[in-house]
Amino acid sequence: MKIRTFLATILLFSIVIMACSPDDPDFIPVPDRDRTEQQVSDNDILIEYLQTHYYNKSQLAMLANPNPSDIILKTFDGTPEEGYALLFGDENLITRTTNFENTDYTYFILKLNQGGGEESPKFTDKVRVEYEGRLVTDNSLFDSAVTPADFDLVGFGVNTGVIRAWQIIYPEFNAAASFSTGANVEYNNFGLGVMFIPSGLAYFSRQLNGIPSYSNLIFKFSLLQTQINDHDSDGIPSFLEDLNNNLNTFDEDTDEDLIVNYVDPDDDGDGVATINELERTEYTVDTNLGETEPVLAANEFELNRTTQDGVITIITGTIVDSDANGIMDYLDENISIDYSTQS
Repeated sequence: MKIRTFLATILLFSIVIMACSPDDPDFIPVPDRDRTEQQVSDNDILIEYLQTHYYNKSQLAMLANPNPSDIILKTFDGTPEEGYALLFGDENLITRTTNFENTDYTYFILKLNQGGGEESPKFTDKVRVEYEGRLVTDNSLFDSAVTPADFDLVGFGVNTGVIRAWQIIYPEFNAAASFSTGANVEYNNFGLGVMFIPSGLAYFSRQLNGIPSYSNLIFKFSLLQTQINDHDSDGIPSFLEDLNNNLNTFDEDTDEDLIVNYVDPDDDGDGVATINELERTEYTVDTNLGETEPVLAANEFELNRTTQDGVITIITGTIVDSDANGIMDYLDENISIDYSTQS
């Protein structure tokens, strides 16, 4: 699936070069244009599209769980068909801005359904989605998933995950409120929308089969499920390893060992694994007695669970600052308490 991009690393994650593996091995790289100038051009193209295209608003409102394929975007030579609404100015169309690669970008989201689930993905998480990707210029289809597909919004090692637009737009939605299991899984009340994105939040100068350089893209999509990612299994969810909150996991290397934190099992380099620098708590939940699972604190995370005869045992780890110096133990090279050995 073309939505994935790939990572080349130099000196073990210290220098990250974003690159896309082109479908055509004989492709000729296109020189990068100035991102700010390109964004101005891209924004004009997106605005023109939104001012000339309609969507089947009334029809979608009548469907219980519309899918991305049910969304119709089209132009009209004369009077629009009944039930269609112009994208530009519609109350469901949201305008957003973000800074990426030192450039301010504007993008647009047609939010058709928020999603009834409690979970909303962070930018590093795993998502299960269906989608359809088309070019703004000619509406040509370049990629789709008509059955649920799983993606890491930020990947591990050689896979950086997905394009920037997906990392910042999917967190605006919630997963499905419920789903049925069995031969045919059915999802109910899931996030549904359309994103209209400039090339700078997609592939920019890179070329893929069906996607020319500097292409503005449209994705119709649904968000079905999401799952928190802990890429290095150190007990700290990957989104929390973005210490400066800039939605980038590749610029955090606390111990300067050339391994960025979100894939480093010992973030402070003190010889004690990060997961063992989390304070342990054990919970026992006897479902036979009607007991319910505990609500974890904001800085407390499940490390392990076992279930036997209806009794659930949950081990959690809590981020602590044992010397109260403002630096959490797992990031403090001067603190090397191994909580896993304490009873």
